[in-house]
Amino acid sequence: MFEPVKIAPSILSADFANLARDVALVEEAGAGFLHVDVMDGHFVPNLTMGVPVVRSLKRATSLPLDVHLMVDNPLDQLPWYLDAGADSVTVHVEPLDAEGLARAVDEIRAAGAKAAASVKPGTPVEVLAPVLADLDMVLVMSVEPGFSGQGFIEGSEEKVARVAQLARAAGSSPLIEVDGGIGAATAGRVAAAGADVLVCGNAVFAADDPAAALAAVRDAAQKARLAALGGSAGEA
Repeated sequence: MFEPVKIAPSILSADFANLARDVALVEEAGAGFLHVDVMDGHFVPNLTMGVPVVRSLKRATSLPLDVHLMVDNPLDQLPWYLDAGADSVTVHVEPLDAEGLARAVDEIRAAGAKAAASVKPGTPVEVLAPVLADLDMVLVMSVEPGFSGQGFIEGSEEKVARVAQLARAAGSSPLIEVDGGIGAATAGRVAAAGADVLVCGNAVFAADDPAAALAAVRDAAQKARLAALGGSAGEA
């Protein structure tokens, strides 16, 4: 079944002095999600936004809030972001053992949000196997998490394809999201490999025309997805 690729603009690259304006712009341009990068300065070498921003965004947009926790203590922080209105919460597997990862997924879903797990570039996707059937989304990092504007790590599309393969074997169908260095030139590669959601930061917000840039990334991804499926979208 063909599922249109969705774009999740990352507000880390937005103008924080005009955040409401930028959020409205990408919402009107047809974004599928709003990606919120939470960094604690420990798990990754950067410090970004927290609960007050998520709570404010919940009031400012109808887009689903895709909250990506890049923190050392996700189990402690999960309740904060779920209470603030996150529609989807992504935890990294690296700071969690198998029991902690399963607990995080259970807590997210029990709160009525979508549960996602992410792997850094050096982490094999096979670590997701124990929870894959319970995940709503898998996030493949195609850069080292921590800073926006990095270049796409070559070969990341192979990791996307491996997630799709593991999901089929598990009889599950989580969305596959890719974050890092995604623009019109790289979107097709990951979409052809099976990516459903593309996180775009500078490729959208740093463009002269963010709405046109978003459309260009989405169109490149859609074209590649169709080609990978043999040129037919099938039944929606």
